[in-house]
Amino acid sequence: MPKRILQGTVTSDKNDKTVTVLVERRFKHPLLQKTVRKTKKYRAHDPNNEFKIGDVVRIQECAPISKTKRWEVVARA
Repeated sequence: MPKRILQGTVTSDKNDKTVTVLVERRFKHPLLQKTVRKTKKYRAHDPNNEFKIGDVVRIQECAPISKTKRWEVVARA
């Protein structure tokens, strides 16, 4: 099974080797046909602490690294 890749914005880089990435998805509401924006935060592994707040990055699924980290940063988008 292929690994999922998402794109989002770094919202926090305070933790060592970890960034928090805000991913937004847009979809049409099934009844109202209005475009809805939903956001979700993911904790991603950043081994070299190279990404800063505001960077747009791509993250990829990986094996669990810690209690909350199941994603790793692949590259800047």
